[in-house]
Formats: sequence, structure tokens, C-alpha cells
Amino acid sequence: MNDFIASEDRALLERHGLADFDALWALTLEAVDEPNTERGGWSSVYRLDLGEAAYYLKRQSNHLTRSLLQPFGEPTFAREFRNIQRYRKLGIPALQAAFFAERRVPGERRAVLLTRALDGWLDLDHWLAGWGALPQTERQAILEACGELAQRLHQAGQMHGCFYPKHIFLRHAGEAFQAQLIDLEKTRPLLFGMRDRVKDLEPLLRRAAIWSEADIRRLLGAYLPDQAGLESWWQRLGARRRHKEARR
Repeated sequence: MNDFIASEDRALLERHGLADFDALWALTLEAVDEPNTERGGWSSVYRLDLGEAAYYLKRQSNHLTRSLLQPFGEPTFAREFRNIQRYRKLGIPALQAAFFAERRVPGERRAVLLTRALDGWLDLDHWLAGWGALPQTERQAILEACGELAQRLHQAGQMHGCFYPKHIFLRHAGEAFQAQLIDLEKTRPLLFGMRDRVKDLEPLLRRAAIWSEADIRRLLGAYLPDQAGLESWWQRLGARRRHKEARR
């Protein structure tokens, strides 16, 4: 895979001497969380502020994922970058990549992924924490934004795979809300129709335990083009939730 640099970010990165792999790899920054040391390597995330713009810089070494197409493994960021670009092409609201590149050095496979920071956006977990104190109009607008995001995702033939509150980011847009997704590593095509859709949606509803039946029905109302099918979806989602909870 060739190095990628977004046209919108090139001038800024060049001005700061950060428009290539080596410069971003050597940059000294403080990690925003503990390194991920699974998969036999490591992966870390850093915030990068460049005056008028902010980014998250992800670096990894020997942090590989394997698949039928990549039986010997590839950096997990390579997969995430492809999915970011796929979402952009399909018009699914999601985080944006500014730079991606990977390198092989003796004993290592390294990768760098730079994404634009979502300053001004807050994850759904934030809104859920104060759910009861939110005005009803805001609660309804958030539910509708989440339902519409899921609809765009699934109508584009994609399954997120981790459709959780911490991966859904929202911000005010007048009286409504805009929503977008992060963490696209597990995205895959919808292969099994309604089964995959239910499998994608149910974890969100289980983790948003504060939502009432009326809340969930409002979300489904925004998600479904045909309101006649709402009751069937309600039953299917409830059945999967009970199945998952019984396995704990």
C-alpha cells in the first residue's frame, strides 16, 4: 500500500515537517492511554496539536491482524485505514484519515495512522451519563441521529461490528444532532441481511441500558424506512438481548 496523505492536510503537515513516515514515527509525544500490547506487538495513540488543527497519531509495531486475504498478517491500522476510506467513499459519516503509511524494518512491521481529532464532538457515553437531565427534545434528537447513522451504515452494505456508545460521536447541529463513527477495524460487509443488522444494533441497545422502550422505538423509527416493520424489529432485538444476557 502506498503512503497516503490527504490533500486537505498536506500543506499543514509539510509546514511542520511532518508529511512523511519517519518524521511522524520519531515525533516525541505523550500517549493518551496505555499501549495495547496484544497480538504480539504494541500499538499506541497520541494527540498532536498543530496550532489551527488537531490530530490523533497512532503508531504500532508488529501489531498484526490475520485474515483469509492476509494469512501472514498485516498491521491493524492498514485494515482500519482501508475501512476509513471505504466509509468516505460510501458516504458513511466517520473519522477522517490525514496520513497513513507502513514500513518493514528488520524484525518489525511498523504502521502510522493520523486521523483528524473530533474536537467539538462527544461520544454517546457522555450523553447517556446525563440522560435523565437532558431536555426531551435533545434526547429525541440524539435517538434520531443514532438511528439515521445506523440506517446509512446498513444501507451502504456495511456492518460496523462494534456499534457501541463509545464509538458513536455526536454534536449539536441547530436543533438536531450530527453523528459519526470511529473504530472501524472490525467493519465488514453485511453478509446475512437482517441477522447482521440485528447483531450490529443490539449491543448498542444493551449498553444504553438507560433507554426506555419509548426511546428505543424512536431510534428504530429513524432507522426503519418502513414503520410497519418496527414491531418485528423490536421482537428480534429483544430476543437477541435476552439470549446474550442468559449467556453471562
